[in-house]
Amino acid sequence: MSWVNMTVFTTHCWKSVQFKLNGIGGTSLWLRVLFACVFLGAVYVLPASAQAAVSSQVEVSELRLERSEGALLLQSTLKLELSSSVEEALQKGMPIYFVTEAELTRDRWYWYDKKIGTIARHYRLAYQPLTRVWRLNVSRDPIGAVGSASSLSQTFETLPEALAAIRRTANWKLADVADLGNDNKFTLMFKFRLDVSQLPRPFQMMVGSQSEWNLATQKTLRFP
Repeated sequence: MSWVNMTVFTTHCWKSVQFKLNGIGGTSLWLRVLFACVFLGAVYVLPASAQAAVSSQVEVSELRLERSEGALLLQSTLKLELSSSVEEALQKGMPIYFVTEAELTRDRWYWYDKKIGTIARHYRLAYQPLTRVWRLNVSRDPIGAVGSASSLSQTFETLPEALAAIRRTANWKLADVADLGNDNKFTLMFKFRLDVSQLPRPFQMMVGSQSEWNLATQKTLRFP
């Protein structure tokens, strides 16, 4: 079994940020950068064979729209599996972010399609070693920007239970039925992805080109 060289990773991480520190004083800044490199290096101490064998996978298995009490509701289900690299990062305490987006447009032959409704749901999944629970925060806005205090929070005993809450969306209001009108054609664009942009900056540089972290899917639905 071959192992990833942590020394090589840490050296690469340090060199990637060293030029940003040129001419900047302050011991605390140096310590923070060094800590980030060591932490991210520890996350990457994984068997190379395991990284190559398992990749993250996601696809939309169910997508439909329902009309109920004057609202157009979205129902969706995902087939979602995380790679060993993503699970390892979670187990070591790094939060992982996901985002689901849906956009409804009305076809117009004489101009650009008209946007009827746009909704988004952002997830922050993290493991808490002290309590041994998985915490899932859900918000309409990116949680890294607004903070987890403004989001809804749930706790789960296992990772599969937490992922089950991310996989399924039920009764998600997309638009009012009154805004749809009659004799119109509509297009629903549904997207889901792992939001790498909210990970620590040095980590983004390392995982940007790795298939284990390239987790995204989309599906289009035409109706009626």
